[in-house]
Amino acid sequence: MCDRFIPRISETSSNLRNIVVIIPVQNEEETIQSVIQELQSSGLTEIRVIDNGSSDRSAAIATETGATVIFEPKPGYGRACWRGLQDLPPEIDWILFCDGDGSDDLRCLPQFFSLRQEYDLILGDRRATIQGKQVMTPVQHFGNGLSGWLIHWGWGYKYHDLGPLRLIRRTALKQIEMEDRGFGWTVEMQVRAIEENLAIIEIPVNYRPRQGGKSKISGTIVGSFRAGTIILGTLGKLYWLKMQRIKAERFWLWLGTLCLLSGALITSPFGDFRESTNVVRFGYGIVVMCLGFMASWKLTELNRWWFWTIAIATRLILLLMYPGDDIWRYLWEGYIQHLGFSPYDFAPNAVELIPHRLEWWSQINHPQVTAIYPPLTQLGFRGLAGFAPSVMLFKSSFALADLATCWLLTRKFSYVEATLYAWNPLVIYSFAGGGHYDSWFILPLIAAWMLWERVIMGKANQKKPNYSALYLASLFVGISIAIKWISLPILGFISWAALRKSNLKTAIVVVVLGLLPICLSAISFCHADSCSLIPTSSTFVSHGRSAEFIPHLLAKVWHQSTKNNSIFAVPLGLIVLWSLVRWRRFQQFSLTFFAALLILSPIVHGWYFTWIVPFALGTRNWSVRLVSISAFIYFVLPYRQALGDRYWQLTEIETWLLWLPFILGLGIDWWRGYLSKNK
Repeated sequence: MCDRFIPRISETSSNLRNIVVIIPVQNEEETIQSVIQELQSSGLTEIRVIDNGSSDRSAAIATETGATVIFEPKPGYGRACWRGLQDLPPEIDWILFCDGDGSDDLRCLPQFFSLRQEYDLILGDRRATIQGKQVMTPVQHFGNGLSGWLIHWGWGYKYHDLGPLRLIRRTALKQIEMEDRGFGWTVEMQVRAIEENLAIIEIPVNYRPRQGGKSKISGTIVGSFRAGTIILGTLGKLYWLKMQRIKAERFWLWLGTLCLLSGALITSPFGDFRESTNVVRFGYGIVVMCLGFMASWKLTELNRWWFWTIAIATRLILLLMYPGDDIWRYLWEGYIQHLGFSPYDFAPNAVELIPHRLEWWSQINHPQVTAIYPPLTQLGFRGLAGFAPSVMLFKSSFALADLATCWLLTRKFSYVEATLYAWNPLVIYSFAGGGHYDSWFILPLIAAWMLWERVIMGKANQKKPNYSALYLASLFVGISIAIKWISLPILGFISWAALRKSNLKTAIVVVVLGLLPICLSAISFCHADSCSLIPTSSTFVSHGRSAEFIPHLLAKVWHQSTKNNSIFAVPLGLIVLWSLVRWRRFQQFSLTFFAALLILSPIVHGWYFTWIVPFALGTRNWSVRLVSISAFIYFVLPYRQALGDRYWQLTEIETWLLWLPFILGLGIDWWRGYLSKNK
């Protein structure tokens, strides 16, 4: 079957050097040579034979054939597999398990390799082929069928076989945290894969009669009974552990739910930071929400309805909150466009606009500075103000974009992983409560990421990109740029990747499409003799400061650095160039870029940390988790302002309270990655 329908290995993958093969053996001298040679003919070079107490020449023959032989004297299938996984080279991303008795039909391997992009665990189903059914004994059929039924009953996923031939992602195997060292190894892997929400697939494979040696399991009644007892015992143990986790899960789920909802209710009435007591009460509510957020870190399973109930309910509660002062500028700039004035030409305090001031005009921040938001954002403000310059209307649009981002993230990640963004108090407050428009630029950026990861990178055997998807992703990044300038380096990443993967013409088209939204949206605001979209001469832009980190440290040794914010573009540019060379994935580049931008930026507001949150999903990123909580230190600034102190900078201790968790988290993330690569 496999040789009839599966393409040749050269057609499905051009590089198999990131795969290691693990073959446990015990007295397989008659077959091990042919198994190794068949693997080598498939293009596999990293082959490990684990001699689990052989008394024949299995190890010598394996060495002569070109495999690496590792000795594990203690008996146990799982123990042998575990021993073979130790000290793997850092370039290994996948582990292939197979038997050394020649029963596995390795002609099916190309299909395994072609599915690597979409799945974490790829299993061979011997019972799905006529040959496999005929070769397997009645005892094997009964045992596999019973095990599959029990797993389906206990975990809700139907397996058809517990066969030895399987390919698993290295990171997925680490996530599973295998404990069994005996014959329960295979069933534990398959059950834990369900519990960890891995992408799993079973594919039909042929199965051949044992080519030599004697079976330790299916060849005798005693061996079969013993194997069945081990499998059932393993399933019983795993189910008991699952029940224990469910009890703990329910506690953390209810705690997280109660804290997030009650914290939102406590916080909602106290958004007007002109009163210092409101800032303190706001802080109480945020502490409760943060406790709920931390409780969600303990979850391993989450129902979609529960996920969306909390995500939507907390945002609805905070929509009623008095907004941050940025929103008054949004309303004003949308409003004056309908009066025929460009916010790029007239600052809020312009004499020409005095007759048009509304009752909330005095709350506009930096009234002496013209617009700093990109042109597509201004058109968005204008569109909303065309209905009404309403706080609730503007905040609702930001919250809807935020929820759309949540939905996109759940298309790629599990609901548990997506809580890092959807249940994050900083995210919930920033868009639904504070009314900051940044969710508008995050949404198209995440859409571009989804296109890039799912379509453009394609399957392992895809030689050319999907051009329509590539161009659409570029357009989404362009929309993000036209809403907030900071997305521009990500367009550089896509164009550079297009140049590597395709050609110069494709890269040029990517750049043009990426710049098209900002060019088209700028037409409405540009004149024949000028097109000034950023007030670079204003003190706010040129040397304003707010909750910064590296600029704060640099100012201690070089005070002149406080006079020119543009100097920090140099180290940021170098990091972007390094990232272009270093990273191949959209997520990795974006995570590195936004982390560098935040650390180096002279002007940082608390909600800026929401930019990095979605790109931390699926990485167990501690820096983002911790800064999502510590970022609320920023709100001591409006507290002091309400007390009459107009100095808008954090003190030394406040700066470290905000930034140290983020820096420590980066160190933890780096160290975990280092250990993972060198394990």
